[in-house]
Formats: sequence, C-alpha cells, structure tokens
Amino acid sequence: MGVGYGSYRGKGVYVITVNQLKTEIQFWDKKPVEPDEMTLRKKAAGLLKIPVDRIEETVILKHSIDARRKPQLFHVYSLGVRLKDEGQEERALKRCGNVNAALCKPAPYIFPQSGAETLRARPVIIGMGPAGLFCGYMLARHGYRPILLERGFDVEARTKAVEKFWETGKLDPESNVQFGEGGAGAFSDGKLNTLVKDRNGRNMEVLRIFAECGAPSDILYESKPHIGTDILKTVVANMRRAILENGGSVRFGAKVTGLVLENGALVGVKINDTDVIKTETAVLAIGHSARDTFEYLERMHVSMEAKAFAVGMRVEHRQSLINENMYGAEHGNDLPAAPYKLTARTGSGRGVYSFCMCPGGYVVNASGEEGRLAINGMSYSDRGAKNANSAIIVQVSPKDYGDTGPLAGVEFQRRLEEKAYRLCGGKIPVQYYGDFKRNISSTDTEMSALHYNEPCMKGSYGFANLRGLLPAECEQAFIEGMEQFDRRIKGFAGDDAILSGVESRTSSPVRIHRNEALQSPSVSGLYPCGEGAGYAGGITSAAMDGILVAERIAAQYKPYGG
Repeated sequence: MGVGYGSYRGKGVYVITVNQLKTEIQFWDKKPVEPDEMTLRKKAAGLLKIPVDRIEETVILKHSIDARRKPQLFHVYSLGVRLKDEGQEERALKRCGNVNAALCKPAPYIFPQSGAETLRARPVIIGMGPAGLFCGYMLARHGYRPILLERGFDVEARTKAVEKFWETGKLDPESNVQFGEGGAGAFSDGKLNTLVKDRNGRNMEVLRIFAECGAPSDILYESKPHIGTDILKTVVANMRRAILENGGSVRFGAKVTGLVLENGALVGVKINDTDVIKTETAVLAIGHSARDTFEYLERMHVSMEAKAFAVGMRVEHRQSLINENMYGAEHGNDLPAAPYKLTARTGSGRGVYSFCMCPGGYVVNASGEEGRLAINGMSYSDRGAKNANSAIIVQVSPKDYGDTGPLAGVEFQRRLEEKAYRLCGGKIPVQYYGDFKRNISSTDTEMSALHYNEPCMKGSYGFANLRGLLPAECEQAFIEGMEQFDRRIKGFAGDDAILSGVESRTSSPVRIHRNEALQSPSVSGLYPCGEGAGYAGGITSAAMDGILVAERIAAQYKPYGG
C-alpha cells in the first residue's frame, strides 16, 4: 500500500479521496489489530459501490485513532483510491452519492525556477537546526552550493558531549542540548505536526525529505507524526551527507561572531573572530538560544524586538494514567503511548497550555549557559519510558519582563534559569504537585513512603520547593490550569504528579524583523529564518521556514557557478 501524495506524481492523475472512513478496531488476545490493506480496499470499494477488482491502488493519506466513544475505538483513515478504468472517477462518485468521497488532484511541492541575478559568492547558512538544515538541503539540491556553519559539534560527537553532561554536569557552552547539528530539536520527541497552514506543500515536502533520509514512512500519513530523538539523529546526519554530495560545505565549531557590511549590505561573515567568508547572502538560522548572537546583532543595530512567549514547568505522570484516560481503562495499555493537548484560560486572562508533550519520555537538562538551568522533554522512537511528560506553560509578554528593549525577554529567561540553578546547585529541581500547592519541599523519603512515581530524567535531579520560581501571577495561573486539566484527565493534578523547572525555552523571546523579501530591513542580504528569528515554533514549522527562505534566494539568483 502506498503512503501520502508522493505516489501520485504523474501528470493528470486523479484520486478519489475517501474521508473519515472508519474501521473498528478488532481485538485479539486483548490487543487491537489494525486493518490490513485488503480490508481497507474492501471498505473503500463498499463505500464507492464498486467491485474491489476495479481499484488499481489504495494510498493512505491520513490515519488517526478515534477514542471519543470509549470503550468503542476506531482507526480512522483517509484513503486515496485510483481506479483501473481511467476517467471513471466522476461516474463512481455519482453512483455512490457519498458526501465523504470527492475528486482531488494532488499538487506536489514545486521548487521555484531560478532567478536571473548572479551570485558573487556562495550563500552562507548560519546554524544547522531544522531551519538551517532544510534551507541548506534545498539550496544544495538545486545547485547553489551553500556553506553551512554550526558553532557546535556534528550530531555524533554532540550526542557524546550531551550524554557526558548528563552524567557529570560538566557543560560545554558551545555544543550541548541547545547548540550543535540538528539544533535543540535533536534532543526532543521529534514531533512533526504543526499548526502552520500549508498552501504550498512545504509541510508534506518536509515529511517526504525526513522519510527519504531515514525516518519511518508512516510520518507521511499519521495525524501526529513523530520520529524520536534516536532516529532523528540518523536523519540529521543523512541530510548533512546529502548536502555534501550535492556540492554544499559544512563547518563545525564555526561560530559566527560578526557581519561584514558595506553601505548597509552584507559582504561577509566573520568566524570565531578570525576568518571571514565572503558572501552577499546569509541565512540567519541561529535557534532560540543563541543569546550571544542576539546581543551582537543588537549592537549592530539589526532591527528586532522583544516578543511574547511562555514559561512554566515540566509535569510528569505515569504513562498508564494518560493511556487509560485517552483510550479507556479496557484498552489503555494496548495502544501506542497516548499524547494529549490541553489548553485553559485563567482568571487573570493568561493562557495556560501543554507544550512539547512527550509520551513515554524523559525530562532532560537542556542548559546552554553556565550557572543557569533550563529543561526540556525528550522521547525515543519507541516512547517506551514509564512516564509521560509535558511542559505546562503560561503566556508571558514584554510587559512581564521588567525591562524594555529587544532583549528584555532574554534577561527574563536568564533570571528564571538562575533561580532554577540555585535551587539544587545545578541539578534539576523536582517537587510533587501536592507539595507545590502546600508550599513545602518534597523529599525522596516521602516518595518512598507514599509509593509515589519516580521521575524519568536525563541529568541529575534533587528535591526542592519550586514555589517562587515563576512570577506570582504565572504561578497562580499554572495552578489554575492544572486544576482545569484535572477535569479533563482524571489524576492530572494528583498529589503525585511530578513537577520540574524551569521550562523557559519554549520559543524565541526575540523577533528579528524581515521585509517582504525575507531580508533584514537593516542589513541587505541577511535572511532571518526559523524559530530563533521568531518565525517558527517547532521542528516542522522551522523546516518549512527554511524551505521558504531557500525559495526566495533561488527565485532571485541563478545557481552558484563559481
């Protein structure tokens, strides 16, 4: 069985899309069995009122699990169906008279034709997170020979450095969970869903490239696709190899420390305060934690502003608790580790919501600066850890930062991270939710006596009192949100829910301005891009923005021929 629109690249091929085709889960030895290809084909034929043998091909376009009528569960498929009798699609639709079937013509992603201008030097991409990687990948595949610069290590060496940090607490400020090939997303759950509207096919192109570079093919149709940090690292390395094979260059340990300008236009970038690479085109894909680069850009009077983001804490529960709430107690542990998505509006008007939910995952020490502590969530591809975790975060805006200026949000983050670091001397501070509400510190003795669940963490942790870590109004909103969520997921606000802090890197606290040409209005030829520049929030949206910037460069310039 094919998957996604990638199977339909032939000109003029029409597909009947069967939406909301529901196939009830069958249970055998208490384990649900997904329908096979023939079962789905028969369902499609029955819906279309045609013989099965008239179907040439069936393609899964979307799959999800519908648990709204627990304990009755359904696999829900959207199928693309191609008939053997070309040109009979409209007749089949009229005959079946089903509103859940429609004609559609797939629109595969198309990279723009090259522009007319000549590049004097190779384009430079600063940063190798999702935005920089996908921008570099697209430019390399189309002959532009980009130079990718990354301040941290390649993903293989970076993984060793991160694991050493988790074991010893010794931080490498230049290559850690925040910096290095793959960006911060390399040590996450590898979730690939996004809320960005995709009118130009960039979302599907991102998924297609991921699959081409080693991700499982089911990401092309799962409603909530994810890869897992273990597979994502392989995909990232394969993307780098593809860039090199297509004429691109990659430099690690190459921190951009300056821009070389002439009359307000970019003519080069400075590396490690010594080397200069000449270029009139540089993509600024630095990620949301490149605070020293933000400071340099501000000194250069690059136009930017502080923006709203969110802060909070990681909350862990037993994955079995989440499964039973999502799927029902009868089948709660027969299906893949369940995710959730929660939102609340509090009395103060602040939004509280779950973010970067990691089924079967770990809370990780994601610090990037000495003396400051930030955390994140991470899952492997099997989502096999005993706990689920999610950031429960509260909206903050420039009025909360206690200062003005483009980097006020950065300083707000730093103050939170310094407090978190001091609570346990650099270890992740942990508290049970019941103790948080009572404003008393948790201890491992209490945990043992009450048979409380233990944290699933990468990096050392210690028990502390997290009250006062967040601003008072945010803390109150956090508690209100937790209590509201408990009405939707029973036990969510239980005394044994595990809190840890601080979750401060949810998105960039800065937006680097760009004009309609996607260039900085302050520096011609500089393209702010991705999450760090304030134009994305997550792996997929950052990758999509990287593709968008690559398109703009290609639409203006010919492939590099120097």
